[in-house]
Amino acid sequence: MARRGETIELAVLGLLHEGPMHGYELRKRLNLMLGWGRVLSYGSLYPTLKKMLRGNLIEESTSTAVTVSRRPRIVYQVTEAGTHEFERLMSEVGPAAWEDDNFDIRFAFFGRTDMEIRLRVLEGRRIRLQERLDRVQRELSMTEKEVDRYAAELQRHGVESVEREVRWLSDLINAERSLGQHGAPGAPPDTTAAPQT
Repeated sequence: MARRGETIELAVLGLLHEGPMHGYELRKRLNLMLGWGRVLSYGSLYPTLKKMLRGNLIEESTSTAVTVSRRPRIVYQVTEAGTHEFERLMSEVGPAAWEDDNFDIRFAFFGRTDMEIRLRVLEGRRIRLQERLDRVQRELSMTEKEVDRYAAELQRHGVESVEREVRWLSDLINAERSLGQHGAPGAPPDTTAAPQT
């Protein structure tokens, strides 16, 4: 499982490839990316930014824009070392790439990833979710008679959510393979948004 700091680093590097940003904008964009269930505080963001500055992955400059407080705003931008680290992280395939904590961030930057890597990550995620689905379905059939109807309903909801994401991943994998066979560049066809699990 990826550490939260590593996930934030990957997201920051990806966002800064779009252009320099100040901390407030980074936090806002990260919260949109992470989703409503994983709100990022400044207490998590700024230590990560300081670590990335020490590692020369990003650098700071002072914004010339006049602010209400008249204090110059610090703007962060990716360095050459940060670009290489982002490329390295995005090329990794393995369990950390498809776990819950990291998959959404990686998926958000798939447009900058080789198709073979995208396929391996999508397939790994689908296998992991299928394993989870099989386990939850076994547990559901064993405990349905032992738990009250609300607990059983919650378990059924979990099964349906995972089944929906497995179907979504299968559609994405098929779209990627189709693009690979036709040699067409670009993003996969528009599909429904990723379900929240």
